[in-house]
Amino acid sequence: MKPTHPDSPVHGELVPSRYALKVGDIDVMVISDGTLQIAAETLATNAAEADLSAWLGENFLPEMLVYPVNVAVVRSGGRTILIDSGLGTEFPGFPRAGQLAMRLDAAGIDPASVTDVVLTHLHMDHIGGLLVEGLRGRLRTNLRVHLASAEAEFWEAPDFSRTAMPEAVPKVLRTTASKFLELYRGRLEPFEKEHEVAPGVRVVRTGGHTPGHSIVRLESGGDRLTFVGDAVFQCGFDKPGWYNGFEHDPEESARVRVRLLTEMAATGEQLLAAHVPFPSVCHVAVAGDAFRFVPAVWDY
Repeated sequence: MKPTHPDSPVHGELVPSRYALKVGDIDVMVISDGTLQIAAETLATNAAEADLSAWLGENFLPEMLVYPVNVAVVRSGGRTILIDSGLGTEFPGFPRAGQLAMRLDAAGIDPASVTDVVLTHLHMDHIGGLLVEGLRGRLRTNLRVHLASAEAEFWEAPDFSRTAMPEAVPKVLRTTASKFLELYRGRLEPFEKEHEVAPGVRVVRTGGHTPGHSIVRLESGGDRLTFVGDAVFQCGFDKPGWYNGFEHDPEESARVRVRLLTEMAATGEQLLAAHVPFPSVCHVAVAGDAFRFVPAVWDY
């Protein structure tokens, strides 16, 4: 899966928006759907204000963060799999996100070639791209959408009582998830705990962030990479106990995060996350009672 270089001005972006790598025989392309802004306090709802301010300062970050949105395209065993779909274009308050359709074209990936979609969960910044007519209308009619059954069930009557989101967000999340389920219910391939989508590509439910939140594990030729969705955020390496305001079960989310990071530090496999700065590919190292983000060396 090699990047293309179209001459059209629409593709003449000055910043990288895709990054290709191999996991054994599996082709992976990380694609940036863009960025959105979010208040830093949303990433650490249980942290003392002084601790959050200190962490922001140490990482040269502002109180209004630029929040990356990453998706991935995976090719294995003759199948082309889209993992999450970004924000879409229905949210004018986030004009720098919702770039997936354009960036698939820029990468030379025809949406009609996508055989499967894996959704880590049904938050709007993971399903919105599938609602954009410019992308939805180009997908094949026999597309398979893999989603934990617990996730679909949760959004029939979602409970936001343990989240700490901006006031207007729950309604938008509920509306977007309902629209998605209405449009794609006939294409859903629900699973309980885990499911092999293609050779070496397994989707595994973790829960925590949402009841059906899932990760995608890739393994081939002794190489491993895991797309962790929203299980790990930028602060999650050195502050794994901080709660994210979008987590529906904060305590379980922290346990999932620590378990995944501990495992990845032990195995040396690569990690890819939805909201860690692009291209997000990294290794995990143990640092005292927390962890350290170790960026992967770009393979030019």
